[in-house]
Amino acid sequence: MTAVTRADVETALKGYVDPYLDQDLIAAKCVKAIQIDGSRVALEIELGFPALGYRDVLAAALRERLAAVPGVSDVAVKLESKMVSHEVQKGLKPLPGVKNIIAVASGKGGVGKSTTAVNLALALSAEGASVGILDADIYGPSQPRMLGSSERPDSPDGKSLNPVVSHGVQSMSIGYLIEEETPMVWRGPMVTQALEQLLRDTRWQDLDYLVIDLPPGTGDTQLTLSQKVPVSGAIIVTTPQDIALLDARRGLKMFEKVEVPVLGIVENMSIHICSKCGHEEHIFGEGGGQRMAAQYDVPFLGSLPLDIRIREETDNGQPTVAAEPDSRIAGLYRDIARRAAARLSLQAKNYSHKFPNIIIQNT
Repeated sequence: MTAVTRADVETALKGYVDPYLDQDLIAAKCVKAIQIDGSRVALEIELGFPALGYRDVLAAALRERLAAVPGVSDVAVKLESKMVSHEVQKGLKPLPGVKNIIAVASGKGGVGKSTTAVNLALALSAEGASVGILDADIYGPSQPRMLGSSERPDSPDGKSLNPVVSHGVQSMSIGYLIEEETPMVWRGPMVTQALEQLLRDTRWQDLDYLVIDLPPGTGDTQLTLSQKVPVSGAIIVTTPQDIALLDARRGLKMFEKVEVPVLGIVENMSIHICSKCGHEEHIFGEGGGQRMAAQYDVPFLGSLPLDIRIREETDNGQPTVAAEPDSRIAGLYRDIARRAAARLSLQAKNYSHKFPNIIIQNT
């Protein structure tokens, strides 16, 4: 009988390119242990991104690949996910209670960015991560309605706020602190100060990811975020039409200038699905997001349809991932969330929390 060697196992593993990491698991440093006992092989895999909806598929693929190695009679695969902090802009440290901040941005309004942001937050949570969402649109907060929550956040000490929890996701928004129809007649400095307070005075509880739903454009709020807030990565939301893509390029360039990695591009409203007959039509154009991703050498995370259910469910405080967790559209959001988190997992890790503070005293 052929003796199974570690080299045989590693060769088989290198032949499987993970669809989310775009490389094999050995190159991605996800293989934590390989144990060989005669004809039996046991693998320990540790992914750096949440993957509850993908783990069984991955485990089956690895078992099939290793079972084909001569001499192997039995394969056991142990799969876990462990999310860690990743590098942020120079001179900034990760926020207490938050491992990674992901900014969701668009160059212009009306592309469904907030709907995408809340569904991606819920998708990351459904995949097994601890997630929060910060509504950074001070002038037009929409997350309270999208999350179906209108309660005022508690303030145990009169200085900080507890996040509001909806659908298992922690959230904070200026919308929780004012009446829904009250206009925010504030100048830029007041807006950026309010954003910083909402971010830093909220007692986020052990988050793997904090998703920040940015207002559209590249103005004061975006600049404050990129200069003062420790962001691990950004996601750009666009639609296929040329005018939206033009503005999305400006958003992408802004993040490049402030050295925030762009995790990828999401093309929203890529195809219209008729609610009567199911006919699919590219009413805003086709393939624009993919071409933009190729042009700027950033990942294309996926496409989302223009479907009336997404709008209805979000307006009713039950975003699609929460309302129809087993639907095709929820599956698309979860696939995009896995892809974005996997891209982030490949970035340099942040070890600042492991180093002690050095205090020098004159005695």
